Amino acid sequence: MKSFNERVYEIVKRIPAGRVSTYGEVARVMKTKGYRAVGNALNKNPYAPIVACHRIVNSQGHLHGFASGLKDKARLLEREGIKIKNNKVENFEKVFYKLSKL
Repeated sequence: MKSFNERVYEIVKRIPAGRVSTYGEVARVMKTKGYRAVGNALNKNPYAPIVACHRIVNSQGHLHGFASGLKDKARLLEREGIKIKNNKVENFEKVFYKLSKL
């Protein structure tokens, strides 16, 4: 059985470049309400950039929690074509990636 963190990494790895998802969306796919636990797992992500945790934002599209800082998170997202303004993803609904169940 995979650990909680390993399951988080497996799910986040499926988010394509140029798209974002949320802590809550990852938790929903895992059938848990532990979106904070998802954030804690991503904070310890040993597989970056293969597991692109910079593609995870909060439920309103705001940049949140990134080990090397929000400026780096914004830079990585912008490199993938996602526009950021005031630490928020522009056109969040258009770039949001709905995850399917495992």
